[in-house]
Formats: sequence, structure tokens, C-alpha cells
Amino acid sequence: MRQYFWLLLLPAGSAAAQATAPLTVQLANVRLQVARNAAGQPTYAVQFGSKPVINTSRLGLALADGPGFEGPLEITGSETKDVDETWNPVWGEVKTIRNHYRQLTVHLRQPQQPGRRLDVVFRVFADGVGFRYEVPRQPGLSYFTVQQELTEFNLPANHKAFWIPGDYDSNEYAYTTSRLSEVNTTPIEAIQQKASPHRVQTPLMLKADNGLYVNIHEAALVNYPAMMLDVAPATYSLRSHLVPSATGAAAYLQAPEHTPWRTIVVSDKAPEVLASKLILNLNEPTQFPTTSWIKPQKFVGVWWEMHVNKASWNYADTSNIKLAGTDWSRLRPNGRHGANTANVKRYIDFAAQHGLQSVLVEGWNVGWEDWAGNWKEEVFDFVTPYPDFNVTELQQYAAAKGVQLMMHHETSGSVTNYERRQDAAYRFMKEHNYAAVKTGYVGRIIPRGEHHDGQWMVNHYNHTAALLGQHELMVDMHEAVRPTGLHRTYPNWLASEAARGNEFNAWSTGNPPEHETILPFTRLMGGPMDYTPGIFRIKLEAWNPAQNKGRQVHTTLAKQLALYVTMYSPVQMAADLPEAYEQHPDAFQFIKDVAVDWDDTRILAAEPGEYITTARKAKGREDWYVGSITDENPRQQTIKFDFLTPGRQYEATIYADAKGASWDQNPEAYQIRKQKVSSKSTLKLQLAPGGGAAISLRPIGR
Repeated sequence: MRQYFWLLLLPAGSAAAQATAPLTVQLANVRLQVARNAAGQPTYAVQFGSKPVINTSRLGLALADGPGFEGPLEITGSETKDVDETWNPVWGEVKTIRNHYRQLTVHLRQPQQPGRRLDVVFRVFADGVGFRYEVPRQPGLSYFTVQQELTEFNLPANHKAFWIPGDYDSNEYAYTTSRLSEVNTTPIEAIQQKASPHRVQTPLMLKADNGLYVNIHEAALVNYPAMMLDVAPATYSLRSHLVPSATGAAAYLQAPEHTPWRTIVVSDKAPEVLASKLILNLNEPTQFPTTSWIKPQKFVGVWWEMHVNKASWNYADTSNIKLAGTDWSRLRPNGRHGANTANVKRYIDFAAQHGLQSVLVEGWNVGWEDWAGNWKEEVFDFVTPYPDFNVTELQQYAAAKGVQLMMHHETSGSVTNYERRQDAAYRFMKEHNYAAVKTGYVGRIIPRGEHHDGQWMVNHYNHTAALLGQHELMVDMHEAVRPTGLHRTYPNWLASEAARGNEFNAWSTGNPPEHETILPFTRLMGGPMDYTPGIFRIKLEAWNPAQNKGRQVHTTLAKQLALYVTMYSPVQMAADLPEAYEQHPDAFQFIKDVAVDWDDTRILAAEPGEYITTARKAKGREDWYVGSITDENPRQQTIKFDFLTPGRQYEATIYADAKGASWDQNPEAYQIRKQKVSSKSTLKLQLAPGGGAAISLRPIGR
């Protein structure tokens, strides 16, 4: 592939200087052009082959303190370089990742005093473009405040979009599919805070009528707020919107500094969007001196029983209890507390029996009676257990069974309190042999006025991952900002929630059957999700008829198995209760067998909002696993096993929807069959409405 660069510099202030010939970089089908418009403002455009991806769009930063980079700006020079390297992730969907791009750095300067300088760095990949702003060290610009970005993504047509509202504090929405011209968040009930009716979150997935698939997101979100997108319905233009701080400004910075990368993934094949490693490649390698302590794993937990109203997080019914000085042993238990020693031992026994590595316990620590929605500063101390939770006894019991306990830290949104107590909490974890923690940020953030997705909280999440890494501890964050590939930098950051997870089926209208066919194209583009699959008792009234009337998971049981393959995470929960799995030991076998770390991944078929079929090869083994899911429509999927080793026979165990199964009427009907296959075999799967299929493939005669 030939590479072209054009650079035309004209005297500042001349009429011809207002619009310049483009600097052009191309790799494979992706072509980038950078220029200045008639007003002297820097612009960029992206093409895929002959098709426009992003029409000429503005670049720039608006500062709160003095002249910003709104334009006009001079182009004072540029540099280019090619990079083609490979690297091995600590864990991931593939064993080796190629990082191949062509970089263009454009130097800009204000034509008038004080002549501030700004660089824009572009990286062109075979599957898209990443770019960011860099403010170099310079006289007269040390500390500065970004008020907003002026970045635009001007789309050439009225694409189909898969979107959720631009809420500053929550990602937990079902997706809306509409044309860009129809984006309107007004009818959608906000979970926490919602702004403009035409503001949506990234990752934003788009499908063009000309066959292109486009995903817009960001990479390496560090010391900066998350980017939302304001949609202009009449022109199909998108403009960046940064989540504000408590003061209204977006980011407080000090030169030299750079923004996160703005990312555009593009292909004419939907599976190639899911296979893209562009976002991950734009993140920095880890600086952890060792990573052998980072262990992908499966776990069960004292968790789902609270969601289905079989148990409670809180120990007592008393409310308005102050944490300091409370003698919890004198409180009358409510009799429903899930995190008690005997119950946790039951989960430890189950995990040990079935080869699951960890047991998560929520509600173990004092304070759950006193926080929900109260915006209170100090609720939890993260080291004091309830009277019926014996930390030492459970530590010893778990160790004897070869199982580890997983810590839970619900901050109640009081992040100032959590940061004061982190060192003590992590020492407590190490002392009691906890290797991982699930953090939570439910509620409004303290310091008051800050948002979950603002700069202050972004810095907290990254600080927490780094601090846990210093203690050689792993983390799964819930209610955090959506990921941007930082698990490359912090490989102990195994997963996040940051979307509408499986739990919403237990206490809301639930997740529509299409939900899991959209998430990989949106939320999972930035990193793994703790979706908590594996629910077997689909109709939830069985747990508590009075409180769960009419509630159910909106999938078939077979689809719950398939999610372990289609929804990638190195930490996967067997989310249901042990007794649910004991009723279906043959289906539970797939959860026991399926890997969580992979050497290879093949996206066999995919269409956002409709279906996904994925095959993955287990780390260090010859076993393959396949997951196939559909939306509310029944579907036939044909699997070609050409990814298998030629000349070798495999035993395929197929977990599929039974005849007559459907997510709403007959969700727990499944069938299991076995057959021999090879790389020349094909298999037709019948997926029920809201259904799926899972396949394990093991070499014969190994």
C-alpha cells in the first residue's frame, strides 16, 4: 500500500492561508485527510475505500482561561512515522495483537499573540482512525482549563444508530435503535441525570445504508472527562460534549498534557468491528513489574438471591444508624441477611465441588441499613463485618477448600470516604487472603456536584486500579465510567459493569432480547463487561412469588450459556443460586467447562441488534467454544468449523434451545446432543426467539 503526504504552508494572514491542501495518510482501505477550512480552522475527514466515513469535520479545544484553539490556526509543520509491532496481553481474546498504524502529527499555532501551540496526533489503522490533542510545554501556557472540545464527526448520511442517553451518571439503559434524525432522549426515564434530548453516549454504533459499519468511541481515558456526543438531527452531525465538573468546566490540566484518543472503527463487515483491537492498541502498556498474580476466573456469589428478594444485603431493619460507635451485636437481625457464615460456606462448598475459583459476598460489612439515596459522607468503613459474618472462620474454610473469597466494596457514591479508607481496606484484604474486589458506586457522587463520568471520578477509577495493582489485587468495577481499553495499562482491572447488566431482569422491565446482540458493538468495544450471565431459573416468581410477580429473564436458558462466549470477560460469574444449577447439572456442565481466557477468537457472524456467533479457543488448550445468540426473532445459524485444526476430529457437545422454546413462553426448554466434527464440518443451529446455543469442542484422542 503506497502512502502519500501533502503539506502546503502559506504565509500567515494571506487569503490563501485560510484553506490548505490536505495532508493525506492511508493504510489499507482507510484514508485520512487533514486540512484547514475557509475560516482557518483545522479539519479532518475519513474515507473507507471510495465511501465517506466522516465528512470534513472541525477540530479544536475551547479553553476557559485565555485564547483557546477554536481557530483560525496555522499549520507550522508535521511529522509522520510507521509502526508495525506485536504484543501479548496478560489476558484477552487473542494471544497476540498486531499494532500497525501510520501516524501523522500536525503542529498548529495561533496566528495572533500569545501564539499558543497545539498538536493533533492521528493514527491510521487498517480498521479505523484514532486522534488526540496534545498541548506541548510552552511559555504562557502551564495550567489551563478545558471548557469544551470542538471535535466534530460529520456523518455523510442519516445512519441507523444504536444509542443510549447522554447521562452523566449512568450507563444503565436499554438501547434505542433509530435513525440519527430520530434521536430524542426525552421519552426515556432518566436513572440519574440526563441533559440534552439529543445527547448520546459513546460507544455509538452506526450502520450506513451503503454497507459500512462505524463505531465512535474513545481510548485511554486518563485525567479527562468522558466524551458524550450531541446529535444534530437535521444534518447528522455529531459534536463532542465533555462531562462537566462541579464548577461547570470540563478538565483542569497542566502542560504538557494530552486528551484521550477519539476513535473511529470502520468496516464493511460487522464481524470486523467486533474483532478490532484499535482501541486497545491506543492504550499504554502496563508498568506493573509482574503480572503472574492476575488470574482470570469464574465465580459464584451471595448476590442474585438479594436481587430476587430471597435475602437482603442489610443485617437489621433499623434505619438511620450512624456507623461510628454502633454496637451491631445488640441490633435485632432481620432474619434475611444473605452474607452470613453458614450461607457463605454453602457457596464455598458449591464452588469447590464444581471447580469455580472464587465466591463473591455482598452485604458482609456494616452500614447497609444507612445509605440508600441519602448522599451521606460516611457509611461504610470496609473492614467491619456484621456479627453473623466470621471473617477468620470463612478465610480458613475457603482456604481448606481451595477457594478464594472475593471482596465487595460498595462506596455508596461517597468516594471521598472510600479514598480515605482504601489503604486500610486493601491491607484487610491481603491479611484475609482476598485476591479481588468488586467495587460499586451506586448513588450521587461525593464530592457533591461531581459526576460518575467527570474528570474527578475518572481519576479516581484509574487511581484505584493503580493502587490495587500496587497491592497485587484485582478489581471489577460497577457503576464506573465505560471502559476505554485501560485494561492494557491496568491488567488487574479485569472488568467493569458500566451498562445495563443481567440484574435488570430481576427488578425492572428487564433487558429486551436484542440487548445482548447490541452490547458487544457498543459497551464492550472499550473492554470486558461483568454482565453476570448464567441464570437458569428464568421465571423469577419461583424465588418470591409476591415480590417477583411477572418478572423474568428475557432469554432462554440456552442463550444464558451462549453469553459466556459472546459477552467477553476474563472474570465470569455463574450468577444464579446453587440450587438452580443443581436442578440442571447437564446444562451447568458448560459453565464449568467454558474458558475465561483465550488464545484465539473468531467472529463467525454478526449483525448489531440481530445476532452474534463467536468461536474462541481456550488459552493453552486445543478446546474451542462457540456461542450463538439472537434477538426476539427465531433464527437459523450455520456454523462452519473451518477454524478447527485440519485433520483432527473433535467431539462437539451442543447445548441448544429445545423445539418450542422461546424467551417468554418456554424459556427453560433446552436439549443437549453430541456429535463428531472436523474442520470440514458444518452445523445448522435453530435459535428460538430470544434464544441461543453453546458448543464445546474437544479434540478426540488427546
